Amino acid sequence: MTEPSRRWVLIAYGVFTAYAAVSAGLSGGEDRVWAIWAVCGYGIATLLLWRRNGWAAPILVSLALALVAPLLWNSLAFKLEDGIVVINRSAELLVHHGSPYLPADQITARLNYLAYNPYLPLMAVTGLPHVAGAPGLLGNAGVWLAVLSVVVIAAAFWVATPVIQGGVTQAGPERRRLALLGAGLAVASPVIALNLAVITTDPPVLGFLLLSLAFAARSDLRWHVVWSAIALAGACVLKDTAWLAVPVMIVLFWCRDGRRTAVRFTGWMLAAGVAAIALLAPASFVRAEALKAMIRDTVLFPLGVTKYKTPAGSALPGHLLSQLGSAGHALSIGLLLVAVVAVAVSLVVRPPRDVGSAAWRIAIGLTLIFVLGPDVRFGYFLYPLGLAGWVYLTPGLSPDVVDDREQLPDERAQHGKAGQPDQARR
Repeated sequence: MTEPSRRWVLIAYGVFTAYAAVSAGLSGGEDRVWAIWAVCGYGIATLLLWRRNGWAAPILVSLALALVAPLLWNSLAFKLEDGIVVINRSAELLVHHGSPYLPADQITARLNYLAYNPYLPLMAVTGLPHVAGAPGLLGNAGVWLAVLSVVVIAAAFWVATPVIQGGVTQAGPERRRLALLGAGLAVASPVIALNLAVITTDPPVLGFLLLSLAFAARSDLRWHVVWSAIALAGACVLKDTAWLAVPVMIVLFWCRDGRRTAVRFTGWMLAAGVAAIALLAPASFVRAEALKAMIRDTVLFPLGVTKYKTPAGSALPGHLLSQLGSAGHALSIGLLLVAVVAVAVSLVVRPPRDVGSAAWRIAIGLTLIFVLGPDVRFGYFLYPLGLAGWVYLTPGLSPDVVDDREQLPDERAQHGKAGQPDQARR
């Protein structure tokens, strides 16, 4: 990662302030609470960026007022979000029955759409403190989702900041400063802060996607393929919105590093994913009804083909089509499949050969899916926006990062001719 342009960050914070101000006037409930706090945080941070040279003060102010304060306020002043209710119940089911999904005979009209758990088993972990009886905020899954998101996003920026990049040494304090700067700007932005403050389940999924991309770029690190695979498995076992990244990352490794590396990546990803499901939903491996319940909740329910439908939806083409009846809903799913096929074809016709291209391919593919899907909310655009921000904040990240044990090309040339052993390096 390289230090971003202060001018562009100042402009971005001005846009953040304007967005929060408009939201404060037009939104309600938890979103309005966030907007009121955020307009103060972003406004003060914008002034600090304009009048002072340092990064710490504006980022800390925006984190405190656009994330921490509204998150705590919403957690204490409002009833639990539907998603948190589902996560808490899924954790209880996991502890007592070995599966975070209700059996078919317990899907009742009383529970309605809340009977379904659209999350993959790893999401239930954030509800375990509640099951353990942790009091107050310590037992709030939304708080743990925020903590998990910040930790994983910070790890992604740390990995994305190599010791030597572009001939510039970034060891020690400088590397920490750049990593914290990138993570702070990302988390403080409305893309992440709003979703964490109003307690949605998508930020940790995005965080694991970014971590997978960061490891994929660091070919100078030992086991980078393995860690990239494990990070992507983490995203996929949190929520199915991450699944599109699987073929994109496999094609990236195949085209950039060869077939054997791609097979290795796929093997580790599948092994990590299966291990996580075996640990967090063991009943799915021994009871057919538990496996059917997982498929019903995580695949069929988001597609709107279960008995009770999700109330999620925004004024997007796919959702508007689904409101026209069964024919419109079928057309929406058909267009969704067309979008998936289009992404697959693009991977064959023009495969991504670097991490930046892979990030953009995932972002574009998810945008198509969200626009055409039957039951999608605007909050899902966290993913393409977050990936685009990642590409901007890590412009120097490439698959050819220089190892800190290696010398730069011009230095190697001083020791010997191309293709000959460099005794000086030994």
